[in-house]
Amino acid sequence: MNTTNDYQQFENLDEEYLPVAKHKLHDWTHFAGLYAAEHVAATEFVIGATFVALGAKTMDIILGLLIGNILAVLSWRFITSPIAVDTRLSLYTYLNKIAGDSMTKLYNWANVIIFSVISAAMITVSATAVRFAFDIPAQLNWYPSNLWFILIVLAVGIFVVSIALYGFNAVSEFSGLCAPWLFVMFTSGAMVLLPALSLDVLDKTLPAAWTDIMTLGDQRIWTGISSDGKPGIGLVEVIGFGWAANTITHFGLVDMALLRFAKKKNYAYASSTGMMFGHYVAWIAAGIMGAGAAVILGKSIVELDPGDVAYYALGWSGFVIVIVAGWTTAITNLYRSGLAAQAIFFNHSRKLTTIVVGVVTVVIACFPFVFSQILPLLTYAGLLVVPVGGIVFAEHQIFPRIGYTRYWSSYRKLTFSMPAVAAWGLGLVFGFGLNALDVISFFYLFIPTWFFTIVVYTLLASRYGAKQKYPEEAKEEELLNENIERFQEQQAKEEPVISKDVSLFSKGLKFFAISALVATLVLASNVLFGSATEANYIENRELFYTYAFICTIIYFVLAYWALKRGKTNKPA
Repeated sequence: MNTTNDYQQFENLDEEYLPVAKHKLHDWTHFAGLYAAEHVAATEFVIGATFVALGAKTMDIILGLLIGNILAVLSWRFITSPIAVDTRLSLYTYLNKIAGDSMTKLYNWANVIIFSVISAAMITVSATAVRFAFDIPAQLNWYPSNLWFILIVLAVGIFVVSIALYGFNAVSEFSGLCAPWLFVMFTSGAMVLLPALSLDVLDKTLPAAWTDIMTLGDQRIWTGISSDGKPGIGLVEVIGFGWAANTITHFGLVDMALLRFAKKKNYAYASSTGMMFGHYVAWIAAGIMGAGAAVILGKSIVELDPGDVAYYALGWSGFVIVIVAGWTTAITNLYRSGLAAQAIFFNHSRKLTTIVVGVVTVVIACFPFVFSQILPLLTYAGLLVVPVGGIVFAEHQIFPRIGYTRYWSSYRKLTFSMPAVAAWGLGLVFGFGLNALDVISFFYLFIPTWFFTIVVYTLLASRYGAKQKYPEEAKEEELLNENIERFQEQQAKEEPVISKDVSLFSKGLKFFAISALVATLVLASNVLFGSATEANYIENRELFYTYAFICTIIYFVLAYWALKRGKTNKPA
């Protein structure tokens, strides 16, 4: 096959099937924004209440979540990132090379369902905020009972699908735009409602010392007693919860789809923006906000929905945060779902598959039960895909080190890999079997399941051809990759170079956008530190509600304007 024909072949392929070109790689700031926005989501309000319902203690939350989220960041760096950067492929494309069409289709169908339901749940959460704002009745059944709620879901869903259609860059840009504001609002919400808690427990608006803060936590938030009156989870369980919350994306390798765009493996450390600020700070802040809103409303924290909590913490900005936080997570997961669907229907473009998946997702979002079951879904979804992550890890990292041949199944032209399918199935039996026997904490089941699958796959693959050498096929693979690289170098030369926007006007837009965020923090600080009495607190809180919403509008208008100016610059 000559070079011209090779290039023609690549031009006819959707770029999702090729390694990411060098000129399309991103720096760490893209991933910092992406992870930050995805993991500061509307579910943080729910998870904040979940720790209360599970009966965690204050110190266990503070220390356990720190350790668990650090372990999650390290998992992205040392498990997901090396494979993603080495191959520049999504998990769906890479899995097809090592396991054949049959298993890949099964796995991709599983991912389409998982990510579609997660996206649907986030769309539903966003819709509940709008419901609260317009006094639409709460949707307590598994089915929708109000036409206006359905229309709101459709409107939110159309927006989510529209952004996901434009691929990684659009997802990254939208996430980067929202991330700074989400950080500020979660932090501000905790500061605004902490005095309400302090008044209720300590009879003063501001805790005077660390012991006061611990007293607030132990008596009103993380009491150590579960919602059914029994002793709650401990430090080990909290660590496991923080680590296991994203097993589907790090141990399960689903985030190869995102990290394949990273220039360096170390850019996986950018996931710390999502884990440290998103999960650690936001989960703690959500607990404080939920407890504060419960005091104001005279209800239990587990009775509140995200709209209730957000409104009493942030006023009208609270509606915006629930909507935006739902969007950012829904968009990223819908993008992943579109990739998985495209791997199944490879004759169609990613945009078409994303549209079809998006339509189904929006329909599912009309049924409120998906949100109420989101936490069990995430937990079981992680256990479902971790064995597949173990198979890919074994093939890519272990096989070359023990003398086995990577891509042996592809070299043998197998469309069905018995070792991969059997290892996945046995891994599921092993993992869910441990769960049924209650051998270890559910949050840690992914670890023995991962190791078990690696061992099983390695042993089975050795009997089916992984030990053999395939020099001719390996040479063809090497030549193919060289041709792809030359083709992408040619593409890079043909693309226009966009000049960087360094105009004074754009800098001014960014400055005033950031100033709006700073002003929001100042207003929140005034509520926390400038309220000597309960009357002062209520007055300052109302002041925050009004002007924080104005700052929110200013930030999004100016930040989006600056983003658009940077994208419309003429070629250099």
